[in-house]
Amino acid sequence: MGIEFDVVRHGPVNSVAEAAVAQGVEVRDLVKTLVVRRAEGEYLFVLVPGDRAISWPKLRALLGVSRLSMPDAATAKEATGYERGTITPFGSRRPWPVIADETTRGRTISLGAGERGVGLRVGADAAVKALGGSFADVTDLSS
Repeated sequence: MGIEFDVVRHGPVNSVAEAAVAQGVEVRDLVKTLVVRRAEGEYLFVLVPGDRAISWPKLRALLGVSRLSMPDAATAKEATGYERGTITPFGSRRPWPVIADETTRGRTISLGAGERGVGLRVGADAAVKALGGSFADVTDLSS
């Protein structure tokens, strides 16, 4: 895709905080790729910093829909080709739309790389552009 990246390999982790330590990044720079169901058979990727959670009202308003949901693990794997905890917008079975939280703009982030114990460090702006995605305010700080 013509973007610069680093692959970071680390051991098993059990939380976002552990993954951030293992990769040597701040929790906010460890970005979860969440699969959201927009309609039957229609999904999108939402890139969410490790210290934040999806704001469903903000995301619904942005997309102009009244209902969104998270698919179960088997459905997410079927839609992306990746198991939960390894999902990345790169190389998905289908190139679903990508929305990155505004707080990732201008930062170097670490995304899942398709297998456990592997991260992909990349510039958020370059990644979102390469994926044809967009930035939007779609999260709130985790409690």
